[in-house]
Amino acid sequence: MTEPEPRAPGEPEPKAPTELTADALTEPDAKAPAEPEAQALTEPAAKELLAAAGVVVPRGVVVAGPGFAAAAELRAPLVLKGIGPLHKSDVGAVRLGLTHANLPSAAADMAERAPLSGYLVEEQVEAGVELIAGLVRDPGFGPVLLAGLGGIFTEALRDTAVRLCPITASDARRMLASLRGAPLLHGYRGAAPVDVDAVVKLLLALGGDGGLWERLELGEFEVNPVIATASGAVAVDARYIPGAAPDDRAVAAASDFLPLFEPRAVAVVGASATRPNFGNMFLDFYKAAGTPVVAVHPSAAEISGVPAVPSLDAADVDYALVAVPAARCPDVVRQAGRVPYVQVMSGGFGETGAAALEAELVAAARAAGTRLLGPNCMGVYCPRGRQTFVGGGLGAPGGIALVSQSGGLAGEVIKVGERRGLRFSRVATVGNAADVSPAELVRWLAADAETTAIGLYLEDPRDGRALAAALAGCAKPVALLVGGRSDQGRRAAASHTGGMVGDERIWRALAEQTGAALVGSQDDLIGALAYLQAHSGRPPCSGGVLVVGPSGGASVLAADVLDRAGLRLDPLPGAALDELRRLGVGVGSSPANPLEIPVGPRGRRELVGEVIAAIVGRQPYRDVVAHVNVQSFFTYGTRAEPLLGYADALAAAQDGVAARITLVTRNAEYAPAGVEDEIRAIAAAAGIPVYRSMEAAAAAVAAGGRHGSA
Repeated sequence: MTEPEPRAPGEPEPKAPTELTADALTEPDAKAPAEPEAQALTEPAAKELLAAAGVVVPRGVVVAGPGFAAAAELRAPLVLKGIGPLHKSDVGAVRLGLTHANLPSAAADMAERAPLSGYLVEEQVEAGVELIAGLVRDPGFGPVLLAGLGGIFTEALRDTAVRLCPITASDARRMLASLRGAPLLHGYRGAAPVDVDAVVKLLLALGGDGGLWERLELGEFEVNPVIATASGAVAVDARYIPGAAPDDRAVAAASDFLPLFEPRAVAVVGASATRPNFGNMFLDFYKAAGTPVVAVHPSAAEISGVPAVPSLDAADVDYALVAVPAARCPDVVRQAGRVPYVQVMSGGFGETGAAALEAELVAAARAAGTRLLGPNCMGVYCPRGRQTFVGGGLGAPGGIALVSQSGGLAGEVIKVGERRGLRFSRVATVGNAADVSPAELVRWLAADAETTAIGLYLEDPRDGRALAAALAGCAKPVALLVGGRSDQGRRAAASHTGGMVGDERIWRALAEQTGAALVGSQDDLIGALAYLQAHSGRPPCSGGVLVVGPSGGASVLAADVLDRAGLRLDPLPGAALDELRRLGVGVGSSPANPLEIPVGPRGRRELVGEVIAAIVGRQPYRDVVAHVNVQSFFTYGTRAEPLLGYADALAAAQDGVAARITLVTRNAEYAPAGVEDEIRAIAAAAGIPVYRSMEAAAAAVAAGGRHGSA
């Protein structure tokens, strides 16, 4: 083997991503597919597809010549539309409010403006709320349904919602309810409410089980506007542009990933006998972890005290880490016939535009009968299996799994998470995910006895439909962080993993439809996983969130933060008033949540537990967020014991209630060295997650709390 270092995963040349945007449905002029416009079906043909699917369309006829006798049975007022390779509104090829008598003159006027192959004459639909509904094939997630305000409002307001197909009736109703213009559907300023059931039926005809999305060679299918009234929903205009048949990725056969995470032995390909490189770094990590490891080198008998073999096919291992230049990786992988899993750390494949080299790498893995992790990834971490790609030793094993397309971010989550008390079951970085995919790993982790909750960091789903199916079938809670949801983020993700990143709304739809919790930052991902770990095994409970702590101002701000996170603060039960007064808590005739209680160096430490018991014992709450001002204990006091006593009292309270308690240590940096660690240790022993800010706690409770039990 030669010894040059591989290019590390990370900073290839930018590559423009492909994405779903609202414009793909609402601005066909600017966003039309590559196929010639002539391949688009005419409006009458598109409406025939709608009618066959059970969607109501206006009664009408197609007229080829100058005579309009065929339209005699239609009731005025009439709509006249020109048929041809044109955008009707741009050339004035739509006329409303016509009578039979003025059809010929309107048609003649249209013919002067644009070449037409005929005319569509329809009965004009009564005015109502204009909506848009449409289908588009996203490169990552496949067919996607969009619905929103239609007509001129589509482009002006972009008030739309999306879901992955197939949708359910519940999905359709939630889409409509999420629109800013939703009040228009239910009667606004004296207007009659529309027939929402009819709109739901139309959306299901497009995107539900057996809907048009399954029968079309889908490029784009747009219905705009749909006129919704009290008597129904009518598709007034329709446009269909067929697309190329999708290159669907075959679902890989189920693999047993246990040897990936708990290998009998590991081989490192690419360590140098003369010049330390990435391969040598991994040898050091494995030696420190006590992992049986062998180096692969053409001539050395050992490297850094590790025995060496001349080629990968001579290594009796379950897992091989390949750290050689990208061009040499396929040849190395071809030797991996005896190795179940090969991880290619090297970058320089699809993420830099070298798609052919990545395809050759995958073909080499197929020929060798091995599964490929990566390329462009850092590896696997599993304390149980002595698998690692990070320094600093192995943490304690636990139940948190992580699948990440970024090795650097995964390393940060591991080390920062362990510092905050996270304990990991399995961590896999997948990079370009050319073979082993996030969907496969989620399916396996869903059945893994050692895993209780799953975190995901993704930039490109690779196989979005398989990922959606895996998440929908996973009974364990999942926290999902997505990179590249902004325009600048999409450009960075394209250079990072070579991914085609979907519109942000698609990721929100994925989370909504599968039950995954979408978080907004790396810190929020760690926080959500900490919440799920702390409260794993607790039975599901109902109700909203109760907030208790000192300082009226901090409590008011807490209410704002939790409200923005979508958390419900249920009013306090009136039945608890007398008990709260007896405990010395000042409450008026209308007790408020958040509840202010005296917490400080001179306060009675047991009070917090007594207050929680008094309230939760009379009304169920899903979560209790207790906050404390750490600074006050050291400016109005001099010892840590009162603060530690408060933590002890909160820990005792968790043992006595079904609600899940979360602790917020505001201004924790004010505590002397070591005190914060002591608080975390007390809380961890009781299964209470700790956060430094209300914002971090709110994100975690919102993400983790929705799952009931972890």
